[in-house]
Amino acid sequence: MDRRQFLAVSSVGVAAAMAGCVGSALSTGDPAQSGDETESSATDNEITVSAEGEVEAEPDTATVSLGVEATDESAEAVSDELATQSERLRDAIDELGIPDENVEEGRYRIRPSAAARREEGVDEFAGTHSYQVTIDDVDRVGEVIDAAVSAGADDIGRVNFTLQEETRAALRKDAIDDALATADEEAAHIASNREVELTGTTAVTTNDVRVNSVRHDVEFATSADDGSAPPTEIDADPVTVTANATVVYSFAD
Repeated sequence: MDRRQFLAVSSVGVAAAMAGCVGSALSTGDPAQSGDETESSATDNEITVSAEGEVEAEPDTATVSLGVEATDESAEAVSDELATQSERLRDAIDELGIPDENVEEGRYRIRPSAAARREEGVDEFAGTHSYQVTIDDVDRVGEVIDAAVSAGADDIGRVNFTLQEETRAALRKDAIDDALATADEEAAHIASNREVELTGTTAVTTNDVRVNSVRHDVEFATSADDGSAPPTEIDADPVTVTANATVVYSFAD
């Protein structure tokens, strides 16, 4: 019997139309030509398929970067202003009932301002103090941003919508299941096309499980304190979890 090996690679992405696209290579070897007089090894008669699986879920946690800024003629004055503004910001966060473990202190920096670095004779310092806030209820993201702005926050960064650890663990398994199901389908198609019969699985490798978070850049404008500004609303797209699997199938003629 000729030694034969089929190799097929497939990738399942966001577009369902790509599910049937397979790249394959067929290699054959003749023991008489290679000088190998032994019987076919156990690694012959195999189909190897690589596939990607993907699942979606609504985000169940979010992180938002909040900060305050200050500019003055001395670094000490900037430090004092940052301390005052940071205290107001932290009080606003506490009043929202966000636990301390969900508030991580970020960058604290004071240095000569851009104008002072650009022009000689300008004595001016600029400082920033930021916080990373984790919000377990994604419906409250707008509320947190509005409260921070009302407390004097003037540096609102990106909002990152993602998944909690237990959700990630469950969806990781679902993504792997989807990848394996796709691999099975592709292997069955290749076997049918080559008129051979699958007889079992000899190896499975999973790797590159990824959680693709959703990010939003927040823009806000300062308005008069007349309560006329509508509340901030951010609608997040679903978070995707993807996984890759490589499966080696044995087959018989």
